[in-house]
Amino acid sequence: MIPRAKRRGLILAGDVGGTKVNLALVEPAAGGDAALAGSGGPGGFGGRIVAEERFESEDFGSLEAVVEAFLAGASAGQVVGAATGGRRPVIERACLGLACPVVDGVCRMVNLPWLLSLRDLADALGIPEVVFLNDLEATAYGLEVLGEEGFATLHAGRSEGPTAALIAAGTGLGAAILTHVNGRSHVLPTEAGHADFAPRDDFEVALLETLRGRYGRVSVERVVSGPGILDLYRFLRDTGREEEPDWLAERLETAQDPPAEISAAGLAGEAPICEAALDRFVAAYGAAAGNLALATLALAGVYVGGGIAPAILPALRGEAFTDAFRAKGRLSGLIADVPIRVVLEPRAALLGAARYALMA
Repeated sequence: MIPRAKRRGLILAGDVGGTKVNLALVEPAAGGDAALAGSGGPGGFGGRIVAEERFESEDFGSLEAVVEAFLAGASAGQVVGAATGGRRPVIERACLGLACPVVDGVCRMVNLPWLLSLRDLADALGIPEVVFLNDLEATAYGLEVLGEEGFATLHAGRSEGPTAALIAAGTGLGAAILTHVNGRSHVLPTEAGHADFAPRDDFEVALLETLRGRYGRVSVERVVSGPGILDLYRFLRDTGREEEPDWLAERLETAQDPPAEISAAGLAGEAPICEAALDRFVAAYGAAAGNLALATLALAGVYVGGGIAPAILPALRGEAFTDAFRAKGRLSGLIADVPIRVVLEPRAALLGAARYALMA
């Protein structure tokens, strides 16, 4: 739930993931919920971004180190949009969306060896108040400030209700529930991405057995994520279902982001093994999104966020995603009417964290 009171000091907003950390300094816009000024982004979250930067998570040993680097760059005028007058910014409050469950102000990152404590972070950085949100929780708060250009519709749907759901694949798989009660927004974080993977056909049964041998327990995230694309590719290769061309093996050997290379090659039709891996990934993604719609009765719609979805949008527009989404047996008719939209705005979580902080 978003509190009503407004803040007036400088805000540190952040989107902290296993791969990247996006940080921004935000000042409240005059008059409250004014349009976002001077950043070329969406409006309506009540602030103006005065500095913004992206960092690679693996380059730092702690979140404190990332924030220190950001503030140093902002004060030196080295950060995009920096407008801090050459002084170290004085921050009244920080709100950070984190790719992990937040329990009692503590978060152990799932895909990064960081243990985060809001009390320790506040003390180390001299910030009076720090708020932690789950990253999907932050993204959900950001959805309501995006314009139509921030989304791509996969299925218009026609069902209505007070509840929507958000699912987002990237380094991992996250999910959140959005609902409205008495005209007010409420977001419920979840860890649905770590639920058990449920195979739907013989291929996925065999995939499950292979992944069990590698990981032990197999969650949905093991398949529906960037690393999941790579595991699908390896499964197709190692079981002889598809052949790996020599040129592709060499490309993946040196690639900084093999899952992205596989997806791009699949979209371009460069190699049948990549096309097959992408098709299977998209179908698994659709099935997971449909399961989330069932579990939450998200008749207001399902939003597909994260970094992967915009990159593979042409594949998501095909039948594999929506067919798997709707294939829910006796409730297929209900799920078939649920709207599905892809989140195109990469800063949705950052804007959501800023919005939450400014409303508190």
